[in-house]
Amino acid sequence: MSYLQTPIEYLKGVGPQRAELIQKELEIYTFDDLLHYFPFRYVDRSKIHTIKEINPYTQFVQLKGVVKGFKIEGVGRVKRLKAVFEDKTGTIDLVWFHGADWMMKNLKLNVEYVIFGKPNVFNNSYSIPHPEMDLATEQKIESTGGLMPLYSTTEKARKKYLESKAIQKLTRQLIENINERTMPEFLPLPLLRQLNFIQRHQAYHHIHFPSSENRLQDATQRVKFEELFLIQLRLLRIKHNRGKSIRGFIFEKIDNYFDKFYKEKLPFELTGAQKRVLREIRKDTLSGKQMNRLIQGDVGSGKTIVALITMLMALDNGFQACMMAPTEILAQQHFESIAPLVKGLGIEVVLLTGSVKGKMRNYILNNLEEGSIHIIIGTHAVIEDKVKFKNLGIVVVDEQHRFGVAQRAKLWEKGTSAPHVLVMSATPIPRTLAMTMYGDLDISIIDELPPGRKPIKTVHRNDSDRLRVFGFMREQIAEGRQIYVVYPLIEESEKLDLKDLQDGYESICRSFPRPEYQIGIVHGRMKAADKDFEMQRFAKKETQILVATTVIEVGVNVPNASVMVIENAERFGLSQLHQLRGRVGRGASQSYCILMSGAKPSYDAKKRIEIMCQTNDGFVIAEEDLKLRGPGDMDGTKQSGSVALRLANIVEDAPILEAARNAAFEIIDKDPDLISDDNRSLRNYFDEKLKDNPWSMIS
Repeated sequence: MSYLQTPIEYLKGVGPQRAELIQKELEIYTFDDLLHYFPFRYVDRSKIHTIKEINPYTQFVQLKGVVKGFKIEGVGRVKRLKAVFEDKTGTIDLVWFHGADWMMKNLKLNVEYVIFGKPNVFNNSYSIPHPEMDLATEQKIESTGGLMPLYSTTEKARKKYLESKAIQKLTRQLIENINERTMPEFLPLPLLRQLNFIQRHQAYHHIHFPSSENRLQDATQRVKFEELFLIQLRLLRIKHNRGKSIRGFIFEKIDNYFDKFYKEKLPFELTGAQKRVLREIRKDTLSGKQMNRLIQGDVGSGKTIVALITMLMALDNGFQACMMAPTEILAQQHFESIAPLVKGLGIEVVLLTGSVKGKMRNYILNNLEEGSIHIIIGTHAVIEDKVKFKNLGIVVVDEQHRFGVAQRAKLWEKGTSAPHVLVMSATPIPRTLAMTMYGDLDISIIDELPPGRKPIKTVHRNDSDRLRVFGFMREQIAEGRQIYVVYPLIEESEKLDLKDLQDGYESICRSFPRPEYQIGIVHGRMKAADKDFEMQRFAKKETQILVATTVIEVGVNVPNASVMVIENAERFGLSQLHQLRGRVGRGASQSYCILMSGAKPSYDAKKRIEIMCQTNDGFVIAEEDLKLRGPGDMDGTKQSGSVALRLANIVEDAPILEAARNAAFEIIDKDPDLISDDNRSLRNYFDEKLKDNPWSMIS
């Protein structure tokens, strides 16, 4: 075991009991975890301020003065200690809400202290809760150029004296033992020289206790590059190994199924973007290597027709095809759009979901294995052990980010050899995020909408505009159109949200009375059969208004629906708002999206609504969403041994990401097995770091 993998309890000053608190509250289990628990801010401790200088914009302050008096206020749990601190310009209260008895025993009157803390203001009076205090005779700024690291902590940890200063003390003890032996360099020497980086152990010294602003900047650049480089190297290695070790089926023939569909069944002329993507797929399936391609395209851009044509290529060469969707609604939608398109071509298409039982299920299982079923569309039910193929040639995965790694890998194993893989995403992904999430895939983008589609008009309305909105809805219904009204049921178990939905439904029923208007309701707690019944009624134009939760975010295609009203729009994220808006605008008529909110949405919510009203471009929206929300958990899983981003930000650090990917590509291109003298330390690092990771780059 390396030094950095030592359990945190063995660090001086921790021990078993404190280790339990650190593990539970801060998720720090080893020396390495503590080393990667970076400061969230640095405060300049080189300057002593005066009490008079404190103003509403003061974040932190360092003062020198004396305690003139103190007293305990309150009793029991609400007991607190208040001290009066004085310098030459005035006085300020120091307050302790816990540890009051200990502080009262140890505070010294009329002795000079240097204190540091964050001022609060209450009733136009400033105070400093829980300041750091040192006797002026003992206080000294450590050799950090006056820059003191601040570490985030939790309320529970703080109450047990694990505040920022305590974390700083533990980190300093660890840093004193970090050197070239305990933290060896792994970046190749030529790369270090090329980028003019400091050594790894030096970077971690200076990121926790910087000797200057310049040293902090050097350390930050090095650590950010390291994080992004490791991810890119891992992804490119997966891609290289896949291309080297996994042979792909060759779809040599373009024959009857493809030709007949293209000439007789294709419902519209393909866009230039669709044709370009099909050429890229064709090249992949002729290469003899397994295709792993991601198709990105906005809602309604025609990804499904590209996927179908690709599946027909597989059928022409004697293979079966499988399409997997994350929900029954979406799987059903794909089945209902694909099956009619291939009718009369001698192609059997089946749907397999958890709801398919008995004789039909047995029929599918038997005929799939025997080979008479050409295309199967389904949910995760298609990865069950009982589902066997005769000759699976291609797998299409829709909305990949909603499947776990293990689920996807299980489907790849269904064929006699690895099938080609086509991943579709209707959630546009910014380039920086795509490089990080899907760096092992080739990426195709469909950036044109089919001809005849009109941009959706999006407007923002407050609750005070509701009667006006209802009037517009009546006008649209009078023209024969249909309307979605969506409520933000965030958790299906939240009674409040369900009540909002029910109240909204009743309000709409009062404003749109029967028999003139027919209204349906759909939410996730309904039985599948009831949900499907309501969806079908809406699709058949038997209801004019469908009141729903986000279950209609994907999988509903009603070209006649021209209005999407989103209630409490401030409670949705940008990407979800865009997905919901994509339920309309699917026909030739002008469509509208109305974002309803309370009178005073938050700054972030207002920003999201403004972006939605300004653009229909999913890629622009995705970029803005990434800026507002950050990348989150990019892999969709938190796997053992996976490389996390603790410091780098793929939005702000796009140039570093680009440099990291270029460096990783150059190394894999020249030395894919990392066996050269320059790269051996890098391979050793990965062997150690990623040995328990099933998606390790070292296979």
